[in-house]
Amino acid sequence: MSRAMELARQGLGSVSPNPAVGCLLVQDGKVIGEGYHQTYGGAHAEIEAIRHAGDRARGATAYVTLEPCAVAFEGKNTPPCTDALIKAGIRRVVVAARDPNPRVNGRGIQQLRSHR
Repeated sequence: MSRAMELARQGLGSVSPNPAVGCLLVQDGKVIGEGYHQTYGGAHAEIEAIRHAGDRARGATAYVTLEPCAVAFEGKNTPPCTDALIKAGIRRVVVAARDPNPRVNGRGIQQLRSHR
């Protein structure tokens, strides 16, 4: 998770009003993908990490600094990250913090758990 935090810090100052988020994908003890939310309106950390890993993402564990988004908001530029994680075949998601936004808080985790 510490590497995911390092990645998140790279987005500070360029993603506001969104939070800086980092994501690491690990398979068999090896990092296979990493990403961070680079710019406001751009791909979220989970999407960047999945792109980086490509097909190797299937069966991996994702370490994410903030609960993946599960809802699409009006004006949102990116689809829910939970859908992308499920579609990529991510086996397990470790979340450092729940999203404090009351419209999201717990919904991403709930969606991921219900899809097991």
